[in-house]
Amino acid sequence: MNLRLVNVRGHAPPARSPVLLVHGAGVRSKVFRAPVPANVVDMLVSHGYDVWLEDWRASIDLPPNPWTLDQAAAYDHPAAVRKVVEETGADRIKAIIHCQGSTSFMMSACAGLVPQVDTIITNAVSLHPVVPRWSRAKLRYAVPVTRRFLSYLDPSWGDHPPPGAAALITQLVKAAHAECGSTVCKLVSFTYGSGCPALWRHENLGAATHDLWIPHEFGPVPLSFFRQMDRCVRSGRLVSQQHIDGLPDDYTAQEPRTDARIAFLAGELNRCFLPESQRRSYDFFSRFAPHHSLHLLCDYSHLDVFFGERAHRDVFPLIIEELAGTPARHRGDR
Repeated sequence: MNLRLVNVRGHAPPARSPVLLVHGAGVRSKVFRAPVPANVVDMLVSHGYDVWLEDWRASIDLPPNPWTLDQAAAYDHPAAVRKVVEETGADRIKAIIHCQGSTSFMMSACAGLVPQVDTIITNAVSLHPVVPRWSRAKLRYAVPVTRRFLSYLDPSWGDHPPPGAAALITQLVKAAHAECGSTVCKLVSFTYGSGCPALWRHENLGAATHDLWIPHEFGPVPLSFFRQMDRCVRSGRLVSQQHIDGLPDDYTAQEPRTDARIAFLAGELNRCFLPESQRRSYDFFSRFAPHHSLHLLCDYSHLDVFFGERAHRDVFPLIIEELAGTPARHRGDR
């Protein structure tokens, strides 16, 4: 599969190390470049970092495919890291990873496939997916039924879904969600979590982001992914859907094969993956090294950590501190 890397630089040559940004499922690397007062890419460039955006096989800019986390961990992220190292000449790089970009990248790290990465900032979930009760029920009961009729769920259906099962699902979602007038926003909540909405707090988003930008930034996500996530949620940790040489079948059964310092971020109001997800992963990695950190972000959910109107004041300074290795706190709220 042909993947994509985008290098974003400012007017001056970068003075600091390369940073790889890895998006989640059913979106694309543009998710880090929302129309907010200052997005995370702008922030990194302004601080002198050499920014690289990875579009891995879950990107909506690539042809839809029945991907698994195992495939991304074995093939996509190691190749992206190697390419950044090759292009920049850097010995070590850093990574900011989100949601299923985070789970699959952490699988790569635990398997020892990205030894060039010395700092990882992970948002929302890493090795221990913990979801709300309603999400568990959807994974267990709704996904098997849906897979009989559809191969993908797609929030971009909006108000004009294709006929059949997609149209029925859209009508049911519109009837059940009254939190706003955006059908895409409602379908995102249905697809990825529990709550109204599930991936952000409306009060954290500007109108340009919610009304004009979000409707174009979500696309198809395969039911094959949800099948794997159901297995992981039931297990309480990441486990493989398919065996691939070089990857463990259980990612917490042995010591992680990475020396990277990891900062775990969790929105306290996240209704896609509960904050307990990152707490458990922080505790797991802390058994083997003391230099990791956990930050609970009050008033934030899942993706508003990156495209909330105030994220440049509330969240991004913490990211800069962690990239520099000088975090202000380790197990606190922010």
